[in-house]
Amino acid sequence: MEKSVREAIEYRRSVRRYDAKKPLNKEDVEACIRQATLAPTSSNLQLWEFYHITNPETLKELSKACFGQAAATTALQLVIPIVRKDLWKKRVKANLNFLNAQFEAQEVRNTRQEKMSLNYYGKVIPTLYKDFFGILGLIKKIVATITGAFRPMYREVSATDLRVVAHKSTALAAQNFMISMASKGIDTCPMEGFDSKRVRQILGLSKSAQISMIIGCGYRDKGGVYGPRFRVPFDEVYYKI
Repeated sequence: MEKSVREAIEYRRSVRRYDAKKPLNKEDVEACIRQATLAPTSSNLQLWEFYHITNPETLKELSKACFGQAAATTALQLVIPIVRKDLWKKRVKANLNFLNAQFEAQEVRNTRQEKMSLNYYGKVIPTLYKDFFGILGLIKKIVATITGAFRPMYREVSATDLRVVAHKSTALAAQNFMISMASKGIDTCPMEGFDSKRVRQILGLSKSAQISMIIGCGYRDKGGVYGPRFRVPFDEVYYKI
């Protein structure tokens, strides 16, 4: 029986040592990756990919690139969310094709909504994401700063800003994945400590692909959770206005 959302959130811990005697079903992990893709994403661009590592030799190579930390060396499988900001044109086209199909299927067309949606993906997103060696991003940043002095303005327009946006969306998907895994009683550990260049080479990724994190997967071994959960007091992070 799967855990409820609350139970899964409370069950999830960063497990750093996995039980080698307890096999992990590949289909269960893949199902959780499918759940990951349902996460909210900026402008529905879904600028992500997920690499599901099950090959023993590749697991061994990646564990070395993770500096031999136990969460990698004892993991039965690894899942690696990849940030693909460079795929924005492809994703824009996919959204436009989907929207056009939806609008054409409507018996009564909402021309205002249709125009706004198609304009957003056909003009606004390309204007935001197009860049030329960072020059256009800098110009957009200056324009946003000047305009923002007189009225509310979206200011995250540089290449760096948009890379952060893509990373945030991918991280949301990664969290979806880990909570989905927890609901099945499967443990995970997100790792940021790795040699990104070596990981990119092992996976055959292009330079434009960025690694969000590497997630170890398996069932917790005795001592796999290093200690009790610590969180700062809630009233230090919660503000009601």
